[in-house]
Amino acid sequence: MSPKVSWEGVFPAVTTQFREDYSLDLDATAGVMDALIRDGVSGLIICGTVGENCSLTTAEKVALMEAAKSTAAGRVPVICGIAEFTTAFAAETAKEAARVGVDGIMVMPALVYSSKPHETAAHFRGVAKATDLPVMVYNNPPIYKNDVTPDILATLADVETIVCFKESSGDTRRFIDVRNKVGDRFVMFAGLDDVVVESIAMGAVGWVSGMSNAFPREGETLFRLARQGRFAEAMALYEWFMPLLHLDARPDLVQCIKLCEHVMGRGTWRTRPPRLALPDAERAEVEALMATALASRPVLPDVGLRVAA
Repeated sequence: MSPKVSWEGVFPAVTTQFREDYSLDLDATAGVMDALIRDGVSGLIICGTVGENCSLTTAEKVALMEAAKSTAAGRVPVICGIAEFTTAFAAETAKEAARVGVDGIMVMPALVYSSKPHETAAHFRGVAKATDLPVMVYNNPPIYKNDVTPDILATLADVETIVCFKESSGDTRRFIDVRNKVGDRFVMFAGLDDVVVESIAMGAVGWVSGMSNAFPREGETLFRLARQGRFAEAMALYEWFMPLLHLDARPDLVQCIKLCEHVMGRGTWRTRPPRLALPDAERAEVEALMATALASRPVLPDVGLRVAA
């Protein structure tokens, strides 16, 4: 039997907080997570792209897993990103995630190496075999250069622990292509902020979101409106949100999202090298987008979102 998961709704890709000397600030990261949960998000993704996974040591990743599990305290699921150079390294990290007791893992293709389709599939299969945790397969070909196509995903349908697919290629047709190949075998998640409503229309039941770090209630409301088929209301919110959602599709998305989070008083803008602070002109552009958004911040329709604690 494949593990049953009830993953749905908005799962922000949580930022990892650093001190001025770039050391890991676990307390601040835990504060970011707790604030997101209190604002009504449906789950947390830690150690993802936005969490600067590849800038973290293994010990830091484990510390973040432990902090996330403790902070969430069962209120929402916690899924940990696995991004390593080799299948063996990824499998070891997955075993650590299982030992800590997070709720699932989000596995990226093997980094750096541009794999052939059968190698891409073998990597996911190898990591999934290393643990009983439910696995979300993460596809983001613009960033990670390896494309997990619907054909590749279909070859993994026999791996019981692979339960979810996060699609960040921007091609929303793929949700239908996967369903045509394997039916409802995989829980479908949107992974690119600026096509989220389209992704939901095509069958996504969850959203791993970057910009919901800065605007968690707006993100969760947008998601629920689209899921409820309230598209007229969703479009008004989507149009307000879209200039910011586009930031999630940039190569420097982490710096942009952290800056927006900083403007909102939810975290710092600081990233670890090789990610550097945005140049002054680009920082000013993002701050101007935020000023425009805050000046026209909409009253949110009721979607059953709990009141912020």
